[in-house]
Amino acid sequence: MIQAKAQAKNTVPLQEGQKATSDDTHLAIQTLDDLRRSFQESKYVSDSQIEMAVYLALKLQKPLLVEGEPGCGKTEIAKVISAGLGTRLIRLQCYEGLDANSTIYEWDYLRQIISIRMEENRKTPAELEKSIFSEKFLLKRPLLEAILYDGERPPVLLIDEIDRADEEFEGLLLELLAEFQVTIPEIGTFKAKRKPVIVITSNRTRELGDGLRRRCLYLYITYPSLDKELQIVKLKVPGIEDRLARQIVQTVTRIRLERDIIRKPGTSETLDWANALVSLGKSELTPEIARETLSCVLKSSDELLLLSPEKMDSILKDVLN
Repeated sequence: MIQAKAQAKNTVPLQEGQKATSDDTHLAIQTLDDLRRSFQESKYVSDSQIEMAVYLALKLQKPLLVEGEPGCGKTEIAKVISAGLGTRLIRLQCYEGLDANSTIYEWDYLRQIISIRMEENRKTPAELEKSIFSEKFLLKRPLLEAILYDGERPPVLLIDEIDRADEEFEGLLLELLAEFQVTIPEIGTFKAKRKPVIVITSNRTRELGDGLRRRCLYLYITYPSLDKELQIVKLKVPGIEDRLARQIVQTVTRIRLERDIIRKPGTSETLDWANALVSLGKSELTPEIARETLSCVLKSSDELLLLSPEKMDSILKDVLN
């Protein structure tokens, strides 16, 4: 590693054996009851498994890996924590090809070149190098932002849908997840003053590495039970009729059981459908309106074709009777 040439502001240079603070008295969420209130205030219908996993992640200051089916509220957990702590949410949306330049830092090359041309006749090469490789020319990406954050409370770092990124990206994360630090070769290694709260989500489109899993606490979220999803719909869709809410949830639950449907509708699709029907002034589900609005639940032409009118009528017959 190149010897550090400058010290970034609001950071603590890494010393041998140094650890980020483990003091959690700055957290606004101190007890399980505090956490439950945060979920309630954010209108997130949780359960004891979710609450305990999040609580332990906060108390132990460990990253939380949340796996599960798409559209079942994984990302919302980070938003609830951010709101409950009254702190900033820093989000990194993953995609194929992520690297250090897009996740940790990048140099502002244009400004560096301008600075070199302006200063090359007044500074020695060593002085010029020290000048241009400083925080002044550093473009901070989400991972570095979380480490350099200097607010009263630690930020919440959401690494969303990590399974969409390449396996190489997991290697970039290991230092952050284990030591809550990042290394910038031209400057040095910096450790967070306060450990950021890290939430990592995955839709399980690929298997994650053991190195990442070992560094995290784990939570798995699947489709909610009928009663829980009904509670979510009533909470998130004001004014919906009880009969309509139950019919929608029962229908979506039955659609998930269809083997031909690969992309099972999540709770987010259930809410889309409920909001659509309420906006149309409907108080109950009918076969005609269900067929006309089914695209709120199934989001591809293939799946709409797979759920034939005969299958849909059979599902609705059981639900509506």
